[in-house]
Amino acid sequence: MDKTAIKNYAIWARTKLIEDIKYKASLLGITEKGIADALPQSTTQEQYFDIGTREPYAIRGVQIAQRLSLAEAIKKKAQESDYLTAYNSIIEEVAYTWFNRFIAVRFMEVNDYLPCKIRVLSAVDGRQEPDIVQNPFDAKLDYTSEEEELISQHQMNNEGDKLFNMLFVKVCNDLSKVLPQLFEAEQDYTELLLNISYTDQDGLIYKLVHDIPEDNFDVNAVDEEGKPVGQVEIIGWLYQYYNTEPKNETFALLKKNVKITKERIPSATQLFTPDWIVRYMVENSLGRLVISGQGLVDSGQGLVISGQGLVDSEEERIAKEKELAERFGWKYYLPEAKQDADVREQLNQLTINNYSPETIKVIDPCMGSGHILVYAFDVLMQIYTQMGYTDKDAALSILENNLYGLDIDKRAFQLAYFAVLMKARQYHKFILKKQPQCHIYAIAESNGINIKHLAYFGAQLDELAKPVALNQMQELITTLHDAKEYGSIISVADYDWDLLHQFAAEFDISGEMNLFDSFGIEATQQRLQELVTVGEVLAQKYEVVVTNPPYRGVADVDVKLADYIKTNYPDSKNDLFAVFMEVCHKMNVKNGYQAMITQHAWMFLSSFEKLRTKIQKLDIVNMAHLGARAFEEIGGEVVQTTSFILANKHVDGYKGTYCRLVEPTTQQGKEEVFLAKENRYVACSDNFAKIPGAPVAYWGSENVLKMFDNITVGKISDTRLGMATADNDRFLRFFWEINYGDCDLECKSIEENITSMKKWFPYAKGGNYRKWYGNNERLVNWFNNGISIRSFTDDNGKIRSHNYNLDFIFKKGITWNALSSSKTSFRCLNNALFDNAGSSLFLHNDEDYEMMLAFLNSKLTILLLPMINPTLNYQPGTIASLPFARAEQTKSVVKQNIALSKSDWDAFETSWDFTKHPLVVNSDQCIVNRDSSANDQLTTIAQAYQRWEEETNTRFAQLKANEEELNRIFIDIYGLQDELTPEVEDKDVTVRKADLQRDIKSLLSYAVGCMFGRYSLDVEGLAYAGGEFSDQWVVIGEQCYRREVVEKYVAQELQRAYGMAEVNVADGRDLSSSEVIAERGVIFTFGSDEKSSSFDSIKYRRGTSKKLYEGICELSFNSERIKCGIGNATYDLCSPEILNAITSGSGVELVQRGWQDADSIDWQTIHHTLKTNHYGADEDNVIPITDEDYFEDDIIGRLIAWLKVVYGAETLEENLRFIADALGTSGDTARQKIRNYFLKDFFKDHCKIYQKRPIYWLYDSGKQNGFKALIYMHRYNADTSGQVRAEYLGKMEETYESEINRMQDIMDNGAGREVALAGKRKEKLQKQLHECRDYDAVLGHIALASIAIDLDDGVKVNYVKVQTAKDGKLLPILAKI
Repeated sequence: MDKTAIKNYAIWARTKLIEDIKYKASLLGITEKGIADALPQSTTQEQYFDIGTREPYAIRGVQIAQRLSLAEAIKKKAQESDYLTAYNSIIEEVAYTWFNRFIAVRFMEVNDYLPCKIRVLSAVDGRQEPDIVQNPFDAKLDYTSEEEELISQHQMNNEGDKLFNMLFVKVCNDLSKVLPQLFEAEQDYTELLLNISYTDQDGLIYKLVHDIPEDNFDVNAVDEEGKPVGQVEIIGWLYQYYNTEPKNETFALLKKNVKITKERIPSATQLFTPDWIVRYMVENSLGRLVISGQGLVDSGQGLVISGQGLVDSEEERIAKEKELAERFGWKYYLPEAKQDADVREQLNQLTINNYSPETIKVIDPCMGSGHILVYAFDVLMQIYTQMGYTDKDAALSILENNLYGLDIDKRAFQLAYFAVLMKARQYHKFILKKQPQCHIYAIAESNGINIKHLAYFGAQLDELAKPVALNQMQELITTLHDAKEYGSIISVADYDWDLLHQFAAEFDISGEMNLFDSFGIEATQQRLQELVTVGEVLAQKYEVVVTNPPYRGVADVDVKLADYIKTNYPDSKNDLFAVFMEVCHKMNVKNGYQAMITQHAWMFLSSFEKLRTKIQKLDIVNMAHLGARAFEEIGGEVVQTTSFILANKHVDGYKGTYCRLVEPTTQQGKEEVFLAKENRYVACSDNFAKIPGAPVAYWGSENVLKMFDNITVGKISDTRLGMATADNDRFLRFFWEINYGDCDLECKSIEENITSMKKWFPYAKGGNYRKWYGNNERLVNWFNNGISIRSFTDDNGKIRSHNYNLDFIFKKGITWNALSSSKTSFRCLNNALFDNAGSSLFLHNDEDYEMMLAFLNSKLTILLLPMINPTLNYQPGTIASLPFARAEQTKSVVKQNIALSKSDWDAFETSWDFTKHPLVVNSDQCIVNRDSSANDQLTTIAQAYQRWEEETNTRFAQLKANEEELNRIFIDIYGLQDELTPEVEDKDVTVRKADLQRDIKSLLSYAVGCMFGRYSLDVEGLAYAGGEFSDQWVVIGEQCYRREVVEKYVAQELQRAYGMAEVNVADGRDLSSSEVIAERGVIFTFGSDEKSSSFDSIKYRRGTSKKLYEGICELSFNSERIKCGIGNATYDLCSPEILNAITSGSGVELVQRGWQDADSIDWQTIHHTLKTNHYGADEDNVIPITDEDYFEDDIIGRLIAWLKVVYGAETLEENLRFIADALGTSGDTARQKIRNYFLKDFFKDHCKIYQKRPIYWLYDSGKQNGFKALIYMHRYNADTSGQVRAEYLGKMEETYESEINRMQDIMDNGAGREVALAGKRKEKLQKQLHECRDYDAVLGHIALASIAIDLDDGVKVNYVKVQTAKDGKLLPILAKI
């Protein structure tokens, strides 16, 4: 079956039909705006409507009545809502009605089922002109003389499409005789809005015939392997795909908190059940009823139904069941599991009903397009024919006695009704002419019934029976009010249905009823008959109930339905599928079977515990636990399902068969594992109660179940759901976004939080799969104990945030990913708050901490969690339910694991404890393997990478070995050697191995950080991330250097020049003018005698001593301001005067200011030392990225300077080649390859690593790469865009102009290839210049706005803010994130 073609057609056809029908309605004066009156010149026989053309649109005769009917239908519908909603609803109804009819006619003509005995939409020989248009009088249709004349007229005038429209409507009217629920007997307004063509190749009919292969409709077609190609199930697929856009619209509205109304429930919940699952459910319920439970046995002359036949052993019984199932061809049938002797004895003693085929009732209360009913028909046919019935008798009996179906959606009802009758037609050629009673219904509701009419019904009933019937009818009307809102979940009392049928059969208006009161009584009668029929189907019991119910959380549905469910189904109120589990049980007779496919949440979640208690009072015969991706059209892990068979009885010790199909990731894969009889378990549901919450953990062995005899995690710890801020964009940030000085990473209590006056604090929010340590990257605004979050209200003043966990914040704990696509992981939690996506636990006794972390990250947790709750959501209650045993020997191993994981996490920029890139190696750095040859001389990146690779491999291997040791310990404690092995797969070890390309890219990112001053080669960790830049960096020339480094060199030079030496003066005695006092804040003081009384002062005097430098350094590293005093002047060691002296190499200015011998200081040496031994940050926070080597200080020039400082000038070219090869980008030289990386990929990688919150922003002119420049967000100010424009973009434009002129000169004076290359480059340069000029105009608007930012607002807000002009218009000047 070509599902792609089917899907494409169905989605397109709906849109096309609605467009065509709206257009046709507009010709009649009916639009979204309202219903127009006919023009004044209209008469009773002819009406005209203004359509904006010269001639008005005219309708005549029956069309006038049809338009009136259409207008009345819209007005009546509008009484329930509003006009626009009503208009769209009626248009939708007309569209799906014609869609269903097109599909029905196409199916019937392909299979030669049409009563007219001629093709209507196509031609047998493949011609475009349908057979009925070619030979209309060959059709077995009763034409009137007027119709015959009109046919001839259309033929003479070559009006093929008009003839086709007329004949198609005629066929539809004729089909109403055999399919009255799908086709109308009389002309109605749907015909007025029909406008189809067989000649239009973009039309509905042409595409239906040509886009979907014909054999998809042919029930007799088979492929090369003999498998059916065409199936009745094509009806179901067309229905599902037709609903695609309404379904998407509904989900989009849900995101806006618009609840699902009754009109939208079908499209939101419809899901076509895979064929093999349908077969599994039907064979194991209906098939089991006759094979096993009620004893269908071999009489020697065929299969007959009798009482349960006793067999000598369970093995013999199972073999017999297999044999019978194979004889029927039921390959998805599972024999009942082997039972203990006492259980079998109880089963044999249960009351056995000796069914005849006619007495078996099967219902699908959520039938959709009838897929389940169609296969149930096939199974029933097998049962009937084995009992000796003919195909004709069997098919008729199945329709009239066995099959029942209900649906809330009229569209689904029409198609299910059609599909079942088409299935019957396969077995009985003339069944449509017999017009059998088919028990397939749309839910009927009583809204709008004229209650006054009831007094005139039941005319033939006697005086005793009539009031009883009237009372019951009134109750039924009350029950079925708003029934389309509730569907099959309505509970209907068991009335006297024969009496109610009689009551609705006749009415008598011959008495005092006036004409006005009697108006519409025929319509009331029809509706009463529908109500009685539907009510009886809802009330009666069934031997077999099979369905795929809707899956939808009750929180998403409209209030009326939600309230009804909460009142009537409190134990299953969380989801519609769970409600239907209860509904189906109520419909089921004692000892009957209930087969369903539902989401598997009911098996595990605590919110369904009461429902599980009810289910465990029944026998779970078998289950196909499907997990995710059981439906091929649904990807991802969200919809996880299970299909199961329940017997409406319970015997203690009963064992069921469970097929675990969770692991295969495709629909086909699950079916293959089922048929291969793999992953099958036999379990007694009574044992499920041994696990907290009684989850359906059928795969748990006896040893696993014994684990739950231990204490649980919840007994020795507090597990807590984390906080919900109600607005994460407002209150959460990544640590790299904010002013780092305004965060506190070490806060240990609420008291410290309040007194710190800091704003941002660590926040655990789940994150990637990572064990032991890490995912520390988010911060929360918890200033003054979270006053902003805790007072955050909605428009009504209600506090929106919740779960603050004030008793646990900032405490030592263990956190995990509350939501995970597979398994979760557990990590240390310290000094933090935590989110509901990062729920946490807190041990009562800190001695249990490492042991608990060991257990939670062991294979035992992986084994146990799916038993307790195999969903994507690991709630605190789930973790609290885990059994726990202390293992002292795990403590030291866990401590090492934490250290290993922390060292890995901190090796990258996205850790707030990051110190320096691992490929930037200092001689005093600790290395794992000191014997490595790579440690001999680390002057190249290749050597540094080799050392790093060895370090990561050692760390990885150690952590893996440690985790396996922990697994071994717990496996031994619990005796699970048969269930688990200790081995850990590499993919589950959550520290990183070296990755050449990734690590080189991160090295370049670190280098860029050094260029901007975020990092420095002179200090570990962050060198600048907010605050006053000049407090930490000083400008010398065009570079910025760390303040403490400059102070160090100035102090050293002062020592050299003035011969400072240490004296040991601790008593604070008077010092002579020749002595120097060094205190905190004042290092050098020259002049009069001074007395020092400071406790921690350090004192110096003239002389020579190495101690002076060390003392100064110690003070400077404590971030104290160091000053020097010379004569009458006191200077900051980094004062502008001293910095100017260093820059110029001269102390002239200082001499002029009173420092008489300042020119004796070697200022040039200080400057030279800084430039040679230290890497300076960019002065103005703008680094251009060009596609050619235009500027010495572009990003490549800056990188080269950085590499020289880090690794030395001698290995520069080797290091450049190594970087270029690792990047793998295009280019002729290493420099060009690296340049291309920065030009094309650096910003993309930066956004990825920094999770779409980049701190290096890229000014970008466009695709021609005319202008690009990076800036550092934390150094951005209101003048940055103006500076970029004036000092860089303008310079770039001048460069292009100069280069264009140079290329023109070559073209004018050169020759051959040189001219061609120059012409090509000139063309490129002109495009770049044009792009820059356009960009210049845009950037100018932003520059004039002088936009400032607040780092606390984060990247998401500020990135847009700096691109928004004064008029509020967004002007893209930065690269798209």
